[in-house]
Amino acid sequence: MSDAAGVQRAFGRAARSYDAAAVLQREIGGRMLERLDYVRLQPRDILDLGCGTGAWLGPLGRRYAGARMFGLDLAPPMLRSAAARDTFWRRLIGRPSASLICANATALPLADASLDLVWSNLMLQWLPDPETALAEVWRVLRPGGMIMFSTFGPDTLMELRQAFAGDGHEAVNHFADMHDIGDALVRLRFADPVIDMERLELTYADFDGVVRDLRAIGATYLHGGRSRGLGGRGRWARARQRYEAFRRADGRLPATFETVYGHAWKPALATEPGVAVVQFRSRPSTKA
Repeated sequence: MSDAAGVQRAFGRAARSYDAAAVLQREIGGRMLERLDYVRLQPRDILDLGCGTGAWLGPLGRRYAGARMFGLDLAPPMLRSAAARDTFWRRLIGRPSASLICANATALPLADASLDLVWSNLMLQWLPDPETALAEVWRVLRPGGMIMFSTFGPDTLMELRQAFAGDGHEAVNHFADMHDIGDALVRLRFADPVIDMERLELTYADFDGVVRDLRAIGATYLHGGRSRGLGGRGRWARARQRYEAFRRADGRLPATFETVYGHAWKPALATEPGVAVVQFRSRPSTKA
């Protein structure tokens, strides 16, 4: 189980290196933004939940001109980077500054029914219990409001997981299955939830490149019970050797990311828990 303090430290350390290494995060965020083309929503108040360095505050502000923007993250260094980026967008498109908030996604310091859109790109997977954050999203959404999110599924970094498993140790976090996320949305009374999944693949010249990028974005192992010996030279050397089994015909090493996308609505009228249909979709693997 990950803890808030560990997440805060990991992503705080990664604030300076994050943008240069966040290739996958940009790709997935761009795909999320395209999905908004098919959504009929004119939000007045938007929250980027887990905004990191603020990469999506500008694009969302441009798409929904006149909407008030809020960015929330647990790591103060990330928010300082977001503030600098937001100043650039404010000058470029002449919109008001976003309000940046340092807080935990599981206890949002926002009023009930105060937002129309909650956007969250690759944040939920770092929480020990994503459903707690989704419950908070339900609380702060206005009736008729929507959450749109992306997160990682259990096959993420399966190559790295298998490389370390030979020593009986874990080096990769556990990620929720998309069906579990869909079930959570139903329990929380979200309407018309749609969940789909695709596998994206990054490739690297060597094992060290995989690890270097993960550290640069703060994606360290954050679950409790981590072995203090995980970083031993012998264990890393054996993992590096095992990872070679995945080397492709073109000489590159893959890193797989099972990417889960979802959106759901807070009904315009309060509803009681009951039967709901979740649409699940899967798509072929693609290279980011």
